[in-house]
Amino acid sequence: MTQSELISGRAIQDGTSSSPLDRITERLIRRVAGHSSRRSVLGRLGAWATFGAIVPLLPVERASAASPVKKDEKAVAKAPSPFAAKAQTTDPTACDYWRYCAIDGFLCASCGGGVHSCPPGTRPSPTSWIGTCFNPRDGQSYLVAYRDCCGQDACSQPPCLGTDGDQPSYRPQANNDIIWCFGIGALVYNCSTSVIVGNAS
Repeated sequence: MTQSELISGRAIQDGTSSSPLDRITERLIRRVAGHSSRRSVLGRLGAWATFGAIVPLLPVERASAASPVKKDEKAVAKAPSPFAAKAQTTDPTACDYWRYCAIDGFLCASCGGGVHSCPPGTRPSPTSWIGTCFNPRDGQSYLVAYRDCCGQDACSQPPCLGTDGDQPSYRPQANNDIIWCFGIGALVYNCSTSVIVGNAS
């Protein structure tokens, strides 16, 4: 090959001329190279790569992907925690009662009071901590306020510990390790109640 054949790109191979596809491709590449620089090509490739990476982040309607519930079939909610999967709804004196998912202490229902009432001779604390508990009977989650009953020695029943949603002590509204008896004059803890505040959804 001579120098001029290499520059023009029209080298003859084995005595035959190049194919029409080769000539069209060569012309197209030369035209693109004549009208653009390397920087603009790299910039456009980068823009397309960025656009391609952003496309999965765009909002998509996913409602059509969910399996529809038949009209004659009720939707059954899945328990959101291990405690909720084992919780029961019939015995409020047992630690696995559904309202006790975030309780820490003795149950007032076992100490002469009720699920939401203090035993005689004790007073409820003015503040409480909260938890979100799943009721397996209706498949709903409820916001539950836990309040300590104070003023008498601790109940002699075994304590219960529910840790669903428990937070460190710097988030006191969701920490069940704090004795909440301050504010009523007696810092002696007796037991804990659980009051449903409302539906969590």
